[in-house]
Amino acid sequence: MKNAGTALIEACLQAGVREYVVCAGARNLSLVETLITSDDAVIWSHFEERSAGFYALGRSMDSREPCAVVTTSGTAVAELLPAVVEAYYQGRPLVLITADRPSEYRGTGAPQSIEQVGIFSSYVEECIEVDSEEGVDLGKWSGRAPIHLNICLEEDEVIHPVNTALGDFKRKKDNFEVNSLVHFFEKFWSGLVVCLGGIEPEDREEVFGFLKEIKVPVIADPTSGLRELLGPLLVPSPEYLLAHAKPSLVLRIGDVPVGRFWRDLEQDKEIEVLSITRTGFSGLARESTVIQGDVARVLSGLGEVGELGDALDVLRLSRRRWGQIDQLLEGYPDSEPGMIRTLSVYASVAESLYLGNSLPIREWSEFAQRDYPIEHVRANRGANGIDGQLSTWIGLTHGLEDAWCVLGDLTALYDMSAPILLDGCDASGRVIVIINNGGGRIFERLPRVKKMSEPTQEIVSNAHQFHFQKWAEMWGMDYKLASSVDEIEIEGGEKPLVVELVPSKSQTEAFWEAYAQLRIID
Repeated sequence: MKNAGTALIEACLQAGVREYVVCAGARNLSLVETLITSDDAVIWSHFEERSAGFYALGRSMDSREPCAVVTTSGTAVAELLPAVVEAYYQGRPLVLITADRPSEYRGTGAPQSIEQVGIFSSYVEECIEVDSEEGVDLGKWSGRAPIHLNICLEEDEVIHPVNTALGDFKRKKDNFEVNSLVHFFEKFWSGLVVCLGGIEPEDREEVFGFLKEIKVPVIADPTSGLRELLGPLLVPSPEYLLAHAKPSLVLRIGDVPVGRFWRDLEQDKEIEVLSITRTGFSGLARESTVIQGDVARVLSGLGEVGELGDALDVLRLSRRRWGQIDQLLEGYPDSEPGMIRTLSVYASVAESLYLGNSLPIREWSEFAQRDYPIEHVRANRGANGIDGQLSTWIGLTHGLEDAWCVLGDLTALYDMSAPILLDGCDASGRVIVIINNGGGRIFERLPRVKKMSEPTQEIVSNAHQFHFQKWAEMWGMDYKLASSVDEIEIEGGEKPLVVELVPSKSQTEAFWEAYAQLRIID
């Protein structure tokens, strides 16, 4: 007769959970051994739960199917919280299988015993306590948010082999109507701008066709995957440019954008905002309209719209702004933005690009080359800052050739054990670019921080003098230092390559000073 652990694994397999990232310990040994008896389960192993959670998230982002992470009891479970929060805001089907001590230990302070049930609060769709051989019914799970399965186990739990085949994962589809979107377009004459957040690869063709049809100005996050395809429709520096031609309507397509423009919408309640998004999050505290559903389905359900055009002459102003930015980049080639521009040219050979925190995403959006598209551009931006970015990238791109990752220095320091997950990955051409500006220098551009004393600024930016050559050597990766654009030449090989970019501090400061002085020329 099978036990509760076997029933749990069988229920997961029947629900289409194929992949499992295992952090083995004494408490979950029976689950691990049970998993190994399944011919259908794909098992990954890692020693560090926080990194494992993000690796599982990356696998789910890649496959669009569930991935489970299996932990032992105690604080090992708590280490999953950052990845769970990120998965929740991304709408990813992350499955958390956590072994627990028998329930009578709860509240006793006994070793390896904490309050695991409910530990992830509202960031999981449901927390199910598995306590019988009947297992668990995952049929009601939407597959659009994480789910937590907590099981109490004795360390000497009996092992029973799995006796079930892998089922199909069925994500619940949203029911939506497009009447609000139709009414929204009826007001287009007052000035419409489209703002693109992250868009799933399977939705991009439909979105691109829609944008070509309506021909309005577009603000595009790099993670939309469409930035380099938009040509003259692409708007630079939207927070500055649109101050001279403020739209009345903003249509957001995809995930919540990360740029400053989206934050500014919070304050300007005169601008009407409508969002089409699979996650259902508005990204705004103020009133706005949200249509939740797969983006391609919503747009195809809308039917033909026709050309709406640029009612505010934003695109003419955009051409001039792009010219000003290009001149600045040429004038300060070794600045941080200048090196991003040169790096983006080399990265155009990549099959995929992962942007690992706010600085690369925002600077790539404004300063990267605009002629050569990279098909797959991804990031963790549901809620996450710098946690688990390398682990997510490795999970997202396992087995893919020519996969690039661009990170800040603090982001890399935050996830230094992640390269062990590359063990057994034979894909060549992997490149990890670390922009090392000696800390979180993006904060120094905030008006409030600029007024602080230099010692205070150093604390705020977490200033450091670390470099990454020894770290690369520790994990058997190749290494290259580039402290000017002339040294950026990058060519991936059989081993992963770490490229440490060290921008000129003086040129970077001069660039941002000149950038702040730019004016829109009518």
